[in-house]
Amino acid sequence: MIVITGATGALNGATTDHLLSRFPAEELVVVARDPERAGRFTDAGVTVRRGDYADAGTLAAAFRGADQLLLVSASDPTADAVALHTAAVDAAVRAGVGHVLYTSHQGASPVTPFGPGRDHAATEAVLERSGLPWTSLRNGFYAHSLTWLTGDWRTTGAITVPADGPVSWTAREDAAEAAAVVITRIAAGEAGLGGPLVLTADGAPTFTDVAALASDITGRDVERVLVDPEEWVATQVAAGRPERVARFTLGFYEAAAGGFFAGTSPLLGDLLGRRPATVRDVL
Repeated sequence: MIVITGATGALNGATTDHLLSRFPAEELVVVARDPERAGRFTDAGVTVRRGDYADAGTLAAAFRGADQLLLVSASDPTADAVALHTAAVDAAVRAGVGHVLYTSHQGASPVTPFGPGRDHAATEAVLERSGLPWTSLRNGFYAHSLTWLTGDWRTTGAITVPADGPVSWTAREDAAEAAAVVITRIAAGEAGLGGPLVLTADGAPTFTDVAALASDITGRDVERVLVDPEEWVATQVAAGRPERVARFTLGFYEAAAGGFFAGTSPLLGDLLGRRPATVRDVL
């Protein structure tokens, strides 16, 4: 049995759709905080159970019988993500789960300026201590984030950032499909799929590179403009964004400048059997 959390969201929802093309519906279980939101999976014949990382008492029963458990990372930036993930891993131990897979990030590191990257690194340490077989799906930074991280360049002709560096922009849809492939191969007994797996697109362009691509695609000049980080935060706040959110986002740019998102791997393309989507495709 394969148990999937977060299937009412975009990432693991897409993974579940891919799994439905690979496994009978009765071999899948979706765990949701609000089972009513998972109605489309119920309609497809998938069992839906209630489970909430913030309500640890619901989890062991929700994970019961899992040969594989796909844990989505917590999405609330105000929550203690590591505590939530730890509750889920502890429940997996109690439930006797066979193998845990966790949606991590390519930039996972205890010293990254980007908060979620620190959370992912800490969660991987929790998995390592759990004694369970585990896989960390270190997905590249999701390319759809370019929609807001590049700003209104179509109007202004400028991508204004407080720091710049290479980022392994990766399509979320590709990462979702790859997770289903990994789960399928583990189910078939394939070895070598434990621990951290880096799943990224082929390249890691900087925002300077993104601006050049945007120029080429649109036929107009788009430039990358680098501004002082505090000036950037002040501009964000003046535009109505809470300072906490602006500084959270600033951590991403600083991590990019520090090279935390620079690494790439051919594994994603190997799993998909095709070239992953590129930044040009996204733009």
